[in-house]
Amino acid sequence: MQRFRILAALIIAYLLFAMLLNSVGTVILQSITTFGVSKAQAGTLEGFKDLPIALSSFLLASLIPRWGYRYTIMLGLALAALGCLAMPLANAFWATQLMFALTGTAFGLVKVAVYSSIGLLTRDRQQHASLTNLIEGLFMVGVLISYWLFGAFIDDADPSGSDWLGVYWPLTGLCLLAIALLATARLDERGTRIVGESLHQGFTRMLGMVFKPLVLVFILSAWLYVLIEQSIGTWLPTFNSEVLHLPNSMSVQIASIFAGALAIGRLSAGAVLRLMPWHRLLNFCVIAMGVLVVLTLPLAGDVQPGSVTGWSSAPLAAWLFPLIGLFMAPIYPAINSVMLSALPRHQHAPMTGLIVIASALGGTTGSMITGILFGKLGGQSAFYLSLLPMIAILVTLSLFRRESERTAMEG
Repeated sequence: MQRFRILAALIIAYLLFAMLLNSVGTVILQSITTFGVSKAQAGTLEGFKDLPIALSSFLLASLIPRWGYRYTIMLGLALAALGCLAMPLANAFWATQLMFALTGTAFGLVKVAVYSSIGLLTRDRQQHASLTNLIEGLFMVGVLISYWLFGAFIDDADPSGSDWLGVYWPLTGLCLLAIALLATARLDERGTRIVGESLHQGFTRMLGMVFKPLVLVFILSAWLYVLIEQSIGTWLPTFNSEVLHLPNSMSVQIASIFAGALAIGRLSAGAVLRLMPWHRLLNFCVIAMGVLVVLTLPLAGDVQPGSVTGWSSAPLAAWLFPLIGLFMAPIYPAINSVMLSALPRHQHAPMTGLIVIASALGGTTGSMITGILFGKLGGQSAFYLSLLPMIAILVTLSLFRRESERTAMEG
């Protein structure tokens, strides 16, 4: 029962943060119409979300084992609840900035604590990989839910109204539910910190981990993966609109297939990883991604402007290309699981801090590079060039496997 409560709380927390963090596009749109702010002002919300995630995980990761994983997750949920409450109560644009700043800070803390807790809830590497994929898969389910949940509270008859702020009441309720589950559960956190280690020593140890060969090739692999995922995920609606010539609303809606494919891929990978080695699955997935790019992008070149008027006339490429998420999905959770499983428990929190930083940098880099290529070469060429980081990640995964096996032998 204790384990069930902890798992339920972790799942609710991840679903919640998926919905809050991935609502930024919706909140930008609604802030412009409801609060009358400029596009430039509304665009600052992305920074209010992303910067606190990276900063909190970097600056506070070494403190989290001292606070305790369970209490850290409760603190993060409390911060998110405050941000949610500020939205309907304040009914102002500054509240959206505050909400994303609090949510970003909270997610930086919660992700470190959740990833570190997985090692306490599983017995071996296969269980660790399976649970990691489950939690990350449910994160993508939360992304899908957010589109429909926020849409249900938007009143198309009154675009400038504030009815959409009502969505934050049930989200606050989810925060409180997860806190209640954690408050009535216990988690054995013995061995998660070095007794007598000072804060400065813990922070220095986290930075020193970067120079280990295993950690270095892992960070490069994680950076490359997130670069690929974010470059495709961020620019897929624009690709649908400018290359496939879909209507704008449909370009966004059909891009949700990518998020759905990621969710299905991660949830199913948890079972597959119980049956086959992680490196074989991931090599297959990367090769399949490359094959899908090579086979589907040529189909995009034949679409004529004005030829797509609805779902029935959507080109085959619009349906097939987002399925790359199925093969992309297992990579990130699997390499994170292998990395954490190779380390003692007291190093899980600082390592997860490095994971969050590498992910943030990879996502920003991928989105920026693809945007530049999109503008200069066109969307089709920009997506073809995603083959280069796919080749690179095959190399880093090979190095990562070798270093992880060497570390396991030495341990």
